[in-house]
Amino acid sequence: MKKTSRRSFMKMVLAGGVLGQGLNLTLARDLFAKPTGAPIVIGHQCDLTGGISSWGYWLDKAAKAACDHLNANNGIAGRPVEYVVEDTETNPPTGARKFRSLVQRSKADFVIGSVHSGVNLATVPIAKELKTIYIPQGMANEMTGAKGNRYTFRVGSDTYSQAAAGAAWALKNLGKKWSFIFADYGWGWSHFKEHEAVLKGLGGAKINAPIAVPLDAKDLLPYLAKVEKDTEQLYSIFFGSQSVAYYTQSKSLGMDKRMNRYSVLCTHESISPKEMAGASEGIFLLEYHPRMLKYKDTPHNKKVRELMKVDPVDGREDGSNRILASSHYWATWESVFFIQKAIEKSGWKAKKDTPEFIKALEGMQVKESFEHPQGNKVMRAKDHKAVIDFYMSRIENGEIHVKHNIPAADVESRFPPQFDFTKESF
Repeated sequence: MKKTSRRSFMKMVLAGGVLGQGLNLTLARDLFAKPTGAPIVIGHQCDLTGGISSWGYWLDKAAKAACDHLNANNGIAGRPVEYVVEDTETNPPTGARKFRSLVQRSKADFVIGSVHSGVNLATVPIAKELKTIYIPQGMANEMTGAKGNRYTFRVGSDTYSQAAAGAAWALKNLGKKWSFIFADYGWGWSHFKEHEAVLKGLGGAKINAPIAVPLDAKDLLPYLAKVEKDTEQLYSIFFGSQSVAYYTQSKSLGMDKRMNRYSVLCTHESISPKEMAGASEGIFLLEYHPRMLKYKDTPHNKKVRELMKVDPVDGREDGSNRILASSHYWATWESVFFIQKAIEKSGWKAKKDTPEFIKALEGMQVKESFEHPQGNKVMRAKDHKAVIDFYMSRIENGEIHVKHNIPAADVESRFPPQFDFTKESF
């Protein structure tokens, strides 16, 4: 079949060949329109260097690809999108300063945030001060909880939703005597507090004293020695090299034989189990989007993964050893399209229209699509949290296999809003 080029198509339009089929000149003009006018600036406070940069690479790649897609398809409301990135260096004070730079120097209209909870918590009050929409990617509940505000929204998961999604299944299937070991900062403590609350609500769990590990600790053996002998389930929260140390050292102590090791996918994000020499074999992981394509083999998900240029099993990037941050990259991709939809729904033109943008985003529902490949979701109006699907997975033969699907509706039943930001003035 002969393909129609833009030039030949326009010749047909001008000659009336297509008009006779009901296509008018206005539609033809819109079909090939390029975005015009002042750009809409989307900033990204991204962790490009530092301890979590292996994730930051993917969050940047996904957000940039989403902006490129918009610019190739008439932008947002006919205006071009300018994508601007600042590196947090995975450091809270630096990240907060870079947020100010994005807003005050680069004139960002909206900012997608870091995946580091410490950076997020340092930034949330500044977003309110500067009256700028902030969509953080870190997991601490507090940023859309006790420390949240009306300018902050969450597209991905958080410690509250993760506990709601996974704790009940884990309590029933993995053991009732729990120990927690985690990095000693906001994210780790948030996981402990949220799981403690859910487990107490469920009843029947024995929760041992938490074990907090300094962020710079390389030798985890003294901390692992504190794990109670009667532990049936050991829940860990670390990232990057410290996560590798945890899996390796807990395995060397034979803890994988005496108890179940359970965590969220964050602790294995951008790390291939095949490169762990079996240290993480048998681990149960709560995923927010499957690493393996076959567990979410939809046309939309497949297309976005093709843009990321990764293989279907390990999520390995073509031409490099990078492993896809599979449970997180999609959230920056979707954040761009949430911004687009709220702008076009509200008629936003400039920062003065941000209150109308906020009201448009509060309660917004989206269907699974190319723009939202993770699945159907709603941005809850009260607490600005998206309600999403989860997956309980296990590492088997060096691959992350989904064992149990956890639909968003099931999560929401254990995940009621704790705050109502709609009552907050602009």
